[in-house]
Amino acid sequence: MAEIRDDWRAHWRVFVACGVMILSPFQYGIDFGMIGGMQAMPGFLKIYGYRTTKSASGWNLTTERQQLISSLMTMGAFISAACAGITARYIGRRHSLVIACFTCCVANIIMMTTTHIGALYVGRLVIGLANGYFMCFSQLYIQESSPARFRGLFLTGFQFFTSFGTLIGTIVDWATAKRPDKSAYLIPLGLIFVVPVAITIGMFFIPESPRWLILQGRYDEGKKSLAWLRPDGFDVDTEAAEIRAAIEKEKEWGSSVGPLDMIKNPVDRRRTILAVCAVTIQAASGAMFIIAYKAYFFTMAKVSDPFAMTNVLSCIGIIAILANSLIIVKYGRRRVLLMTGLLICGVLQLIVAIVYHKKPGQKSTGKVLVALSCLYLFSYNGMISTYAWLAGGEIPTQRLRSYTFGLAAAVGFLGAWLTTFTAPYFINPAALNWGPRYGFIWFPSCCIAALWVFLFLPEVKNRTLEEIDEMFAARLPARKFADYKCVGVLNTLDMETRKSIEREKEIEVLKSEKVQAETVITGNA
Repeated sequence: MAEIRDDWRAHWRVFVACGVMILSPFQYGIDFGMIGGMQAMPGFLKIYGYRTTKSASGWNLTTERQQLISSLMTMGAFISAACAGITARYIGRRHSLVIACFTCCVANIIMMTTTHIGALYVGRLVIGLANGYFMCFSQLYIQESSPARFRGLFLTGFQFFTSFGTLIGTIVDWATAKRPDKSAYLIPLGLIFVVPVAITIGMFFIPESPRWLILQGRYDEGKKSLAWLRPDGFDVDTEAAEIRAAIEKEKEWGSSVGPLDMIKNPVDRRRTILAVCAVTIQAASGAMFIIAYKAYFFTMAKVSDPFAMTNVLSCIGIIAILANSLIIVKYGRRRVLLMTGLLICGVLQLIVAIVYHKKPGQKSTGKVLVALSCLYLFSYNGMISTYAWLAGGEIPTQRLRSYTFGLAAAVGFLGAWLTTFTAPYFINPAALNWGPRYGFIWFPSCCIAALWVFLFLPEVKNRTLEEIDEMFAARLPARKFADYKCVGVLNTLDMETRKSIEREKEIEVLKSEKVQAETVITGNA
């Protein structure tokens, strides 16, 4: 019997499927990168802002408008992510993403065809609804469809495309920022249509998540999807049986699937709390402050050519993710990386705040801010952002994954909203005018998050989702996850359930042999 290849070339179909999925964070990144730059564009500010001598550009936004333009998107994402579990109960990952694409295009039409601030607010909220679905369902698909050995790589790619989208958004802003009219921001907004169209087309060529199909009781369809995603000759029957066994095991703890089931028993409750806190680490790091307001932040700090500096910052973030995919994914442990990244980011924000407090508005201070911001984004992208989302997606129980990850993403977006909503009070010259002193708040936040990772977050690198289920069922403390030897989900089931699964597997084999025999007889006839 020929040996089955298990390298990335043999898994090319799952790479294609996950490649379509990671266009979703690319869309999210483009939107996030562009909206921050627009708030420093004269062409945008002439319509939605006001003239002032306190700003380096001669224009500014009111604190209220700055809050709402930036934060309504994350509020919309919070709403849609919180509803993801309910949606997933009736429709799959693919159809949910098609809905997101349609919603995104509707939102963009609203933003491009209005000059009224109220309509702009509506557009920002609606595009947030789309982005929440983009970020939730694409990650769920990747978590559920990729082999354990490639899951970390795909989630690194997920974060890479988020940052790459942000870079594209900031580059387009930089290219159009000096235009004196509405075209300065209409051109960047026009790019938003490209990705949803590409995702919608891609959905016609890839299968639904096999785990979602099996969870819905559509076992044969789940096997067919799994066969498409795995290399030719792969033992699909065994993996499908493992998935179903894990679901059967979970039913021993609770047969129902709904929002309240996330907290009904101690195991599911622990997994829900861990997933929510893991994703919230991103907001706790203070990154949304720098990502959402970097162009405005640099402008107010009197950095020369702030739009060019935002591009530099985005490039640094991408380099960090590439370093992560080439080095850290293979050699690093996630707990250690998260703790290290959080501590480094906290210290860098503290230094930024101190430097600006001592010498505000000076040219040398601006150079220091750019340098430290680059180091910050390198640390954040290389050691925090990828693993926060990864942990939040790996940890949930299988039957409640949509609900738990949806809740985790929703709370993460809520934290991002809180940051983007409150930041203008601190950095806007018309309010507290702290500017980079805002970093004083995020140093203790990063330290607390690092302590939580040390005490509570388990290490599940290179574990299958079924092995993770087994370790949580054994109620291991976080420090024992890394060295635990799994015995297999099938072995943890009661005897009757195991026999039932084995009988069904034998029936599938007999059916296959019968079809082959009939084909041979027909051919001979």
